[in-house]
Amino acid sequence: MVYDIEHGPAFAWLRVGLGPGERIVAEAGAMVRQSTKLEVETRLNASRKGGFLGLIVALFVALLRRAFGGETMFVNEFWGPEGGEVVLAPKLSGHITRKTLDGARTLFVQTGGYLASTPGIDTRLRFGGLRTLFGGEGLMLLQCSGQGDVFVNSYGGITEVRVDGKFVVDTGHIVAFDGALDFKVRSIGGATSFLFSGEGLVCEFQGRGSVFIQSRNLAALRGWVTPLLPP
Repeated sequence: MVYDIEHGPAFAWLRVGLGPGERIVAEAGAMVRQSTKLEVETRLNASRKGGFLGLIVALFVALLRRAFGGETMFVNEFWGPEGGEVVLAPKLSGHITRKTLDGARTLFVQTGGYLASTPGIDTRLRFGGLRTLFGGEGLMLLQCSGQGDVFVNSYGGITEVRVDGKFVVDTGHIVAFDGALDFKVRSIGGATSFLFSGEGLVCEFQGRGSVFIQSRNLAALRGWVTPLLPP
């Protein structure tokens, strides 16, 4: 598989060239165009065991991923016996980056940040705890593990920050982070700063690993646009 990220960092899309039999899994609705020789298999965005009960469980998990993880209920898997090309684009205007997993580490992706991955990647919802709920990061995080590539998207540009010790970032600017990092959500400064500084809550990471941050904050955009909408 070969790939190219084009038109970034403002309006990036992912162009993937697949060899014979190679596959890539993407969020439903992400496809911009594809080669006519490629086939598309659509399935529930959850692992499924056999039987009717397995279908019900998979459907329930897919609904959870849609409600709390910001993902689509279904995913599309692109492949072809002769290979071909597919172009994928996220919903928001921003950039795309790739993270390669070697099977030893995991990657946590924020709500709506997952775009695509290779078949060797397993994605599962993980409860982030009350700290993420009150921190504005979402009730659920997407845990990616296994061997292969994960493509994540942002609102705005993406910067990878290598952490060796402590690192503090606004919760609304986090795209993804290494599972090896420990983190906690806290207010910035005292009560006055929390109420009147406009900064809200921050996430303090500790350990060694990477944090991917985005240059824009979707919650801030939502707060700016909402008063302008008609009643």
